[in-house]
Amino acid sequence: MDLIGGKCVRLTQGDFSRETIYSYDPLKTAKRFEAAGLNRLHMVDLDGARSGTPANLHVLKRVASGTSLNIDYGGGIKSETDVTAVFGAGASIVNIGSLAARQPEIFLGWVEKFGGDKMLLGADTKKGKVAIDGWQTDTKTPILAYLRKYAERGVNRAFVTDIASDGAMAGPSIKLYRKILGAVQEIDLIASGGVRSLDDIDELEKIGCAGVIIGRALYEQTIKLEDLAKYAG
Repeated sequence: MDLIGGKCVRLTQGDFSRETIYSYDPLKTAKRFEAAGLNRLHMVDLDGARSGTPANLHVLKRVASGTSLNIDYGGGIKSETDVTAVFGAGASIVNIGSLAARQPEIFLGWVEKFGGDKMLLGADTKKGKVAIDGWQTDTKTPILAYLRKYAERGVNRAFVTDIASDGAMAGPSIKLYRKILGAVQEIDLIASGGVRSLDDIDELEKIGCAGVIIGRALYEQTIKLEDLAKYAG
């Protein structure tokens, strides 16, 4: 669930000028997910990712109090105060992207303080390199080296979004995920971007991904909510 201005949206390839609004009521949408048997919600504060401070905590609080979904939330989290606020608003897990790239010691400190099960590394990639700030800033850091570095420091799960695939409904980056799984076996990998069918999910599971994030395919119903119940766990 990507959020801009309190609405459920999707961006095509991370471009804020290519925004599609799918719902003006995130709680209603979350309740649909819950009713279908899902128990995990990945929530991204795109306003926060762009501005550098969480901007949709009111939405998180409303969804968390109105459902029993296990929510992981990220976007613009830069301080321990932000982390505490996100947990206070009802998230079970905080996902960290840009700060982990810029200030790894702070992120690792949070992993140690709050627990590895409470922190999730988010690594967005464009052409094999890490991208940050809501995909607006490119870095020169190769994604494989980045994940390997964190695996060596004890981080054991991450979600990786291939920006070229995200929101494009053109299929996930199977080749990229194979490379990651082969090079960084210590990390439970969650795939994100491009998933359009149950076949895509099955293929990602087959190659060894621990999970998958689905967005546009649900909103446009190329994947039916009821068909996902068998994957819920």
